[in-house]
Amino acid sequence: MPAPAPLKSIVIVGGGSAGWMTAAALADAVGRSCAITLIESEAIGTVGVGEATIPPIRHFNRRLGIDEATFVRETQGSFKLGIQFVNWGRIGHAYFHPFGQYGAEFDQVPFYHHWMREWLEGRIQGPIDDFSMCWAMAKAGKFAPPSPDRRQIQSTFDYAYHFDAGLYAAFLRRFAEQRGVKRVEGRVVDVTLRGADGFIEAVTLENGEAIAGEFFVDCSGFRGLLIEEALEAGYDNWQHWLPCDRAVAVPSERGAFTPYTRSTAKAAGWQWRIPLQHRTGNGYVHCSAFLSEDEAAASLIADLDAKPLADPRPLRFVTGKRREFWKRNCVAIGLSAGFMEPLESTSLHLIQYGILRLIALLPDSAMSPLLAREYNAQTTAEYERIRDFLILHYKASAREDSELWRYCAAMPIPDSLQYKIDHFSAHGMLVSDANELFANPSWIAVYLGQGIVPRRAPALAAMREGVPVAERLAQVRSAMDEAVAAMPSHAEFVARHCPAPPLAA
Repeated sequence: MPAPAPLKSIVIVGGGSAGWMTAAALADAVGRSCAITLIESEAIGTVGVGEATIPPIRHFNRRLGIDEATFVRETQGSFKLGIQFVNWGRIGHAYFHPFGQYGAEFDQVPFYHHWMREWLEGRIQGPIDDFSMCWAMAKAGKFAPPSPDRRQIQSTFDYAYHFDAGLYAAFLRRFAEQRGVKRVEGRVVDVTLRGADGFIEAVTLENGEAIAGEFFVDCSGFRGLLIEEALEAGYDNWQHWLPCDRAVAVPSERGAFTPYTRSTAKAAGWQWRIPLQHRTGNGYVHCSAFLSEDEAAASLIADLDAKPLADPRPLRFVTGKRREFWKRNCVAIGLSAGFMEPLESTSLHLIQYGILRLIALLPDSAMSPLLAREYNAQTTAEYERIRDFLILHYKASAREDSELWRYCAAMPIPDSLQYKIDHFSAHGMLVSDANELFANPSWIAVYLGQGIVPRRAPALAAMREGVPVAERLAQVRSAMDEAVAAMPSHAEFVARHCPAPPLAA
């Protein structure tokens, strides 16, 4: 038996963000030692609603050596400090999920422990948002990059982007093709499996051309052309926990150029608002059991804050994941792997980490099943952790004004999430897996923002004698105010550093 050899050919089926992110990262990782072919059809549209991101996307771009200003210009991008959630805990209430910590550490006990004790005992008023640098900037419409000096309050936040996903795919296509990726135009109509072991040998295009490969990446979207239709990997449906299964999306003229995403809870779901340089992205994610697509479209148009630029476009999905993301010689990336509704902007993140995990576990010609087993275990755990965080938003609400919210209040939740809620409710303690995508500030934001208030603060905060807590809290607020006052507006920062050229008519 010959010794295993490095892969000589990888075939990616599908373009869009998933396909071209995969192609770009693989080309950067393996160079021209392996032939990378991407098949896509211009006749097949992409979903293209994943325009809001979370901070890890910056690391993906940096890994590829992509200049930030160039990227933002090329994708009509803007900056994102977090998400404002409106009407989620109750109607008329809002809170902010920041990309960064609360306050600044001044003791061995975490800042939020001290804040919680002061707040529960009535010595301070107002939400914990008041101690978020991200929210201080966001509500003032300001933006500047964080300071590398950890002594400054300007170092306590992070950021991500809003951008046009179609333009991002086109940007990465240029990047990938310059590094040797071959694009083939065409629609896959057949998949040939090897008789001995069921591995994929080749895919056949509508024009009869067969494209063979040693390893395949399925970026075909919800359809799962390779991973499901050919390999029957199976799908875990999570709609009983995350009941929304439809969305209508529409672009509008650019309104307020906010450095944050807004999510507004509605009777049958929630509406997003994502500001770009050339337009604003909007959509209504909803549950078809409680609202029709026509009703959702009418509600979305009625609640826009600027003139629509197109007719609402419907999307249908089933929240959940593949039972096997990697099966035989195929890995599913993007919507073919699963769908987490875009409530916390995780779609591109799941693509990103699916790709990075593939690169770390990239097989040789032996195709060791241990690699697939590890990939599937890690990816399943990531999906489940994100799933629990999303469920928290629906479960932790006092709303009882519609069927959706009454359903969510009554639904059982995973034991893993209930355990976390119980800890925080009892004594303000945060328990999490070391690999959590959403760190402590994220959980604090949703717990407190949606009404899960601890019965007492963590015990150690009451035992720290001689710590001038009130003075330190006041100093943090003052430092935040001074820092924000000195920053340019979001619009000014973009205009100065990364203005996008006008789009061609």
